[in-house]
Amino acid sequence: MRFASLEPGEVNRASDVQCCASGKVLNVAVALGALGAMSRAVTVMGGATAGWTAAEFRGLGIDLVAVPTAADTRCCTTLLDDATGRTTELVESAPPITPDELARFVAAYEGAVAGAAAVVLSGSLPAGTPVTIYRDLLERTSCPAIVDARGPELLAALPCRPLLVKPNREELARTVGRPLAAAADLRVAMEELRAQGAEWVLVTDGAKPALVLGPVGWFRIVPPRLERIVNPIGCGDCLAAGFAEAISRGLEPLEALRFGMGCAAFNCGTLLAGRLERPAVDRLAGAVEIAGITVANGKP
Repeated sequence: MRFASLEPGEVNRASDVQCCASGKVLNVAVALGALGAMSRAVTVMGGATAGWTAAEFRGLGIDLVAVPTAADTRCCTTLLDDATGRTTELVESAPPITPDELARFVAAYEGAVAGAAAVVLSGSLPAGTPVTIYRDLLERTSCPAIVDARGPELLAALPCRPLLVKPNREELARTVGRPLAAAADLRVAMEELRAQGAEWVLVTDGAKPALVLGPVGWFRIVPPRLERIVNPIGCGDCLAAGFAEAISRGLEPLEALRFGMGCAAFNCGTLLAGRLERPAVDRLAGAVEIAGITVANGKP
């Protein structure tokens, strides 16, 4: 919902309302489809939302495997305030899934990931889902994996050595259980994820430069300057999708991150998440700056 000016506590009339299939997994799939990649989204869905989401994905030509659930899938609302540029999210809690539904989801994932060139595991967990679920899925995965998660579920997945983990700064702080106010604090937390199994660690911080740690050292990624930000929702999902697509065509991780950052930058200028345009993404990716960093005295 878009407003010329959003006034809390008052009656607000939206200037524009758009409904679309969204959420982290679906955003990744939509972005991959827009990039021309063959992909398959695996999730759990129930109720009326599941029906129109499936119809939208058929229209987009994206393969969706939606394991049916007894509970209705949640619907979340994003409020865009044109006057201030602020984005407000109204987020329902995800309903729990049953052990049988979870078992059918794992089986569907195992079938979908066979022969894949890359996989993206993303999103928070419904109530009742074990925190080891991403680890359990990675144990069934032979291709490079991107894990976009936080907290105990991310920590549990690290021994499976995912290619990339990508928490933002706030999510990383919640994962390690302490504030990361100083640059040295951030660096130590990233080193901990690497020590526990992640090959590459990317930490984003909104429009600020991202910090990367990998087998060949430290890097700073500076996104291209944007004239206008419309809606930042889904930028991290587009980054994950772009990285996965680039890895699937043989790019090295740093160049894949460059492309992923271009996807995220394009998404900032669109109203709906994941609706990328390949030529524009390529141009934005070309403007992404990646620089090596020397770490001295504990400060990058």
